[in-house]
Amino acid sequence: MQVDLLAGTAYGTAAMPLRQPTILVFDSGLGGLTVLAEMTRARPDARIVYAADDAGFPYGRLDEAALVGRVLSVMERLIERCHPDLVVIACNTASTLVLPALRARFSIPFVGTVPAIKPAAELTRSRLISVLATPGTVARDYTRDLIATYAGACHVTLVGSTRLAGLAEAALKGEAIDDASVLAEIAPCFVARDGARTDVVTLSCTHYPLLIERMRRLAPWPVNWIDPAPAVARRVAQLLGPAMLRLAEPGDAPAIFTSGAGISGPLRIALAGYGLTQITIEAIPLTN
Repeated sequence: MQVDLLAGTAYGTAAMPLRQPTILVFDSGLGGLTVLAEMTRARPDARIVYAADDAGFPYGRLDEAALVGRVLSVMERLIERCHPDLVVIACNTASTLVLPALRARFSIPFVGTVPAIKPAAELTRSRLISVLATPGTVARDYTRDLIATYAGACHVTLVGSTRLAGLAEAALKGEAIDDASVLAEIAPCFVARDGARTDVVTLSCTHYPLLIERMRRLAPWPVNWIDPAPAVARRVAQLLGPAMLRLAEPGDAPAIFTSGAGISGPLRIALAGYGLTQITIEAIPLTN
């Protein structure tokens, strides 16, 4: 079973304008598409802009100071360009670190995505939970504070995958990935001890739901998978207030990529499946 309970989202509040809202969905790569898809269903009246900072992908390779500086720098340009009413940080690695700095710098609301520790603790029966995330998210004090606060009665296994986000990106781009590679990344999530087994896995990277069907098939036994995307979309809808009667134009969602590299044909097709047909390449290289 896949669960979409409210996954510890963090956000700021502000009065929303009575007009078609613009939502900026931001990630280091393609994982935020899982959030964009839910956002489109939750607020079909909104204009949604997708921004992938693929020049910085994966964010886990940046130290904390560099990551904060990078996100602030890119966000400043995106806000100036897109004029969003609300920004979704559809990246756990960034959300668990950068949200305070973003809220201090900008006046618009930010909704973040953080590990779904609380709903996992409420859902588990075996008291064995696994957090499947990036190494950066696993290492954050924020993540460990969530565990101490909400899952003190549980045994929580932190699994920092170094390859799964890249595998998800490759699959979306039409590249072949083998089952053995995916299984190697998720296998540490499945723990058996004292006659009990892991029964909840939180997908604490927005890339991972892109591989959910394959992960379900390869899992050593059935578990509840918690995907935060629907809960994030619901929270955004609440912050925006009542939806307009006028719907956004189909296929009117633009996407911005920062690496300066071209977009392959298979990826363009995949992006079109999410309604992203206006592709902009705006080079924002990493600086040392």
